[in-house]
Formats: sequence, C-alpha cells, structure tokens
Amino acid sequence: MSDNKLWAGMGAMPWLDDLNKLANKLQLPGVDAAALADWQRKDVETLVEANRQAHEGIKALIEKRNQILEEALGQWRAAIEDVTSAEATSKQAEAAKQRVDKAMANFRELTQIEAQARNNAWKVMQDRMQENLGNLQKLLQPK
Repeated sequence: MSDNKLWAGMGAMPWLDDLNKLANKLQLPGVDAAALADWQRKDVETLVEANRQAHEGIKALIEKRNQILEEALGQWRAAIEDVTSAEATSKQAEAAKQRVDKAMANFRELTQIEAQARNNAWKVMQDRMQENLGNLQKLLQPK
C-alpha cells in the first residue's frame, strides 16, 4: 500500500500527516513507515474507544443518580403526606430505616457502575499497550 493511500482519510489528524512526511524524508533503513503510521492510527483509535467507554460509564452513572434522586423525592413527598396520620411515628421509623438501606444499596450500585466504567476504559488501553509492545519487538528486529 502506498503512503498516499495509507494516509487517505487521515486529514482529521494532521499530526499523522506530519509523521508520514518526516518518515518519508528521513527514509530510515529498516523502518516501515506504513507500519509506524498504522501503529499511530491504532493508538488514536484506542484513545477514542477508551474515551467512549468512559463516556458511557459516566452517562450510566448520571442516569442512575437521577433515578435515585427521583425516587428519594417521591419518598419524601409520601412521608410528608403521612405525617398527619395516627400511625405516623411507627411508619416514619420504618420508612427511615428503609431509606437508609436503600441509600446504602444505591451507593454500592453507583460505586459498581463507576468501577466498571473505569475498568472498561483501562482494558481498552491495556490491550493496545500489549499490542504496541508486540509491534515494537517486530519493528526492532533486523530484516
């Protein structure tokens, strides 16, 4: 594949064009400019995927947090309406216990969502780093 074809569609990343020009100008023996360019493209794609994973995790976290807040507001409204009843004290004690239990469960769930999002993004980066190590070994071997 020619360098020009390799770089077609890379206009969104002008620094890759600069890298290609530098590699062609230096014409280093034993350096595969196309492989180097592909390596850099994959690194950028990996960063994009890691950012997507992080974004999806944050989005899920925000959605869950909003759901929790809506539930809490609904419970508070119900508790205020119940204050006028004769059984209010016993109901309030039980409702308070349930809210504490629910808050703890919600906190655990939010923590799990955040940890999963972080792990997903990190996994994408780790996989690419492993691939980079393999590529580096191949590029450094004499031909």
